[in-house]
Amino acid sequence: MEFSSPIYIWVVIGIILMLAEIILPGGIVILLGAACLVVASAIAVGVVDGVVQAMTLWFIASIILLLGFRHFTQKLVGGDSHVDNTDEEFDLYDKRALVKSVIGPAQKQGRVEFQGTEWPALGDGTEIPVGVQVKVICRDNIALVVEPLTEQD
Repeated sequence: MEFSSPIYIWVVIGIILMLAEIILPGGIVILLGAACLVVASAIAVGVVDGVVQAMTLWFIASIILLLGFRHFTQKLVGGDSHVDNTDEEFDLYDKRALVKSVIGPAQKQGRVEFQGTEWPALGDGTEIPVGVQVKVICRDNIALVVEPLTEQD
């Protein structure tokens, strides 16, 4: 077998992809490499003849392997999975902020420092002076809706 043989090329590409799984874990690249080995064996047997047929078989074999064995390889390789809160509003609720620019009266926007960043803020209708600690109620577009802290807070 010579080095320019399509069988050799598909085997080398398959092995490279399978070894790339070490760098790119996730269980996908190894299945793409396995599909290359399927194509190499089909060329060796004589079922596939030509580049177009080889690429078509690789595509079909990749899809079948990914659909059939992705769950299995995901268990072996692991991967990143975590459960996080998907409601950003809930993360803001009842957090503390510091008034940097007077808020109110009525709908007059001010500014608060919240989590190290200044945000536009709306109040509860009363005037909230600079330096007062407030708690975040919710968010209205990009502005935080706040109210002054009470003694229970």
